[in-house]
Amino acid sequence: MLRIYPETPDDTPEVEYLFDLAFAPGRQALSSYRLRDGVPPVAELCLVARGEEGALAGAIRYWPVLIGAAQALLLGPVAVHPTRQGEGVGRLLIRESLERAEALGWTRVLLVGDAPYYKRFGFEQLRGLKLPPPTNPERILGKELIAGAFDNISGDVSALKLD
Repeated sequence: MLRIYPETPDDTPEVEYLFDLAFAPGRQALSSYRLRDGVPPVAELCLVARGEEGALAGAIRYWPVLIGAAQALLLGPVAVHPTRQGEGVGRLLIRESLERAEALGWTRVLLVGDAPYYKRFGFEQLRGLKLPPPTNPERILGKELIAGAFDNISGDVSALKLD
């Protein structure tokens, strides 16, 4: 049985190790990390999944961004420990965090990822957004947490520091 918890500072070293394991230590060079530089994540949406024995099974983080002047969430990274892959850990983290984001009043979420995987969560390819290079525009996906949240939303995506 998995339990989902908000990430705490005590979790951070383990979570960072998991992200390095999943994406390689050079992951901070990815273009989406330019939107995270110097910006704290949305703490209420940074979650960890732990098994009954307490071992870290997976983790997910979200970051506030602006699309033009509209606020949005940037999902990622999300990672599952190699020993727990195929058990639905990632699916559980994504669904739980999206429900929490909606409950907190967020209206739109974007990510850079594989459309076939994220389609099952309601993500679709977005057009008209520009993320830091070299982001492949085919991999920019979004999900509306309320209908119409991406209507007339386009432009540069930039970091957002919440107060």
